[in-house]
Amino acid sequence: MILTNDFSLEPLTIEDASSLHQLMISNAERFGLYLPKTLAQNSSLEKSQSYILRKNQEHVDKSQFTFAIKEKITNVIAGLIILKNIDNKIRQAEFAYGIGVNYGGLGLTSLAVSKIIDFANRELKLNKFQIIVHKTNIGSVKVALKNNFSWSETLKEKFIPKGQEPLDMELYELEI
Repeated sequence: MILTNDFSLEPLTIEDASSLHQLMISNAERFGLYLPKTLAQNSSLEKSQSYILRKNQEHVDKSQFTFAIKEKITNVIAGLIILKNIDNKIRQAEFAYGIGVNYGGLGLTSLAVSKIIDFANRELKLNKFQIIVHKTNIGSVKVALKNNFSWSETLKEKFIPKGQEPLDMELYELEI
């Protein structure tokens, strides 16, 4: 999928392992709090290869969809967009995403979420979407608002970062 003249949105391939690993390691501090599992699953090149194989199987199974935001010329991965917690009965899914520090503020995550909403509605017949963020994660709040998500409620002690106290999280929802 085309995002901009310079970036695309694509499923991960095994050839992306090195770039994915590099994205995670170079942004470990940025991803450590809210994407700790994804970060841990990409802590080595071999783990990134295994991660990609799992993500490809999830794509086939339609249980979860992981896409890479990639620079078109270099194929460098700038970020990930994950459609997870898919519930076909109520036609709902949740977004998770992370963008590298060098790519933040370009609107790529907002564009990617928009493209995945269209994909999920068209291909999976989903019409309800959620984004769960901490109120201090202003970039993620902006992604939700730019995509017409509405604040729904505060989820008390929803997320427990490793070695820290539970955090209240904000639930944003979109129904189309």
